[in-house]
Amino acid sequence: MSGHDLDEVPWQAWKAMELPEGFHAEIIEGSIEVSPTGRCTHGLVINRLRDKLVVHLAQSDAAARQDMNIIHGRKVGIPDLFLVPEDTEEHITDDGLGIKASAVHLVVEVASPGRDCPQRDRVRKVRAYARAGIPVYVIIDDYDSHGHGTVLTSPSPGEGAYADSTRRPYGTDVIISEGPAKGFVIGESVTGPSRSGS
Repeated sequence: MSGHDLDEVPWQAWKAMELPEGFHAEIIEGSIEVSPTGRCTHGLVINRLRDKLVVHLAQSDAAARQDMNIIHGRKVGIPDLFLVPEDTEEHITDDGLGIKASAVHLVVEVASPGRDCPQRDRVRKVRAYARAGIPVYVIIDDYDSHGHGTVLTSPSPGEGAYADSTRRPYGTDVIISEGPAKGFVIGESVTGPSRSGS
């Protein structure tokens, strides 16, 4: 089987899936991964972040979006939050299943508890978003040494890696350094206070 055929099998299966409410499916590194939607605290962090980003983006042509598929070839991600041009419609895939990854300025994942979540958000999705050429990947992670915010930039699609990384503990600001969200601060008002020693 060629590489294209191997991508086509999970793609066709993903398109045919009917999941119960509260679950979503992504294609990450050739495998379909099903996960529950986030807990209440997860939703609160994302909504605080989105509210602040909307204000920050008020004078730009970018918009914060949620609950949509980001599609790169036959790979599908559903980030917790992402930034795209405000006129999103022209960036919808021909089949209408999602937004083209090439239009995405930034993705955000808020890590969830669970055995596989750290590996998914900190490793597999780093590779997937870098391969898609998404310029900025933000990870807000309660489970990374009592909580850290990480901003990854300078993707290398061929290597599936980001060249630059800024990682700060909760209670310390981490600043987005490029794109429409340049200068945006992820701090206590989004993540909550430092949890070191707790």
